[in-house]
Amino acid sequence: MAAAGDVFRQGLPEVGAGKLHVLAVDDSHVDRKVIERLLKISSCKVTVVESGSRALQYLGLDGEKSSIGFDTVKVNLIMTDYSMPGMTGYELLKKIKESSVFREVPVVVMSSENILTRIDSCLEEGAEEFLLKPVKLSDVKRVTDFIMRGEGKKGVEKSHKRRRSDDCTPPSPSALHSKKSRLSI
Repeated sequence: MAAAGDVFRQGLPEVGAGKLHVLAVDDSHVDRKVIERLLKISSCKVTVVESGSRALQYLGLDGEKSSIGFDTVKVNLIMTDYSMPGMTGYELLKKIKESSVFREVPVVVMSSENILTRIDSCLEEGAEEFLLKPVKLSDVKRVTDFIMRGEGKKGVEKSHKRRRSDDCTPPSPSALHSKKSRLSI
């Protein structure tokens, strides 16, 4: 029987072991292609799916047997659109954060709508950032660089504290909605 730490590591691989693996979720074909391209330019391995339910299926969190085998699912970051039919990005975020295996995986929510209550809800539920579309390469690089600096949960916590305390670089306008910016307001 696997120890709890082993199960945790199945969902959150060591970042230094290779490319950052990002699960990108968006119902818009065009937006999926854009985010996939930006992530690949940033040297990430990318898996794209078109809905929250497909993301849950990929992660093995849908209650059904995963078609790819749960042991092979290793993601370092999940980027999801907010407004999708069937299951919103917020609902997907909640399910991920309720998971014992994937709760520590950073989730970035993206939307073309700048609705403060929506942004606050996502950040309070555990989203790492809320990016406004169109997402730019600089947004993707900033998020992936942050993840790459950390190694597992401890690295993410250390890096997150460092960002709050001593990052003097102002965020890009599309990334003004993050845990960091909320803490400094």
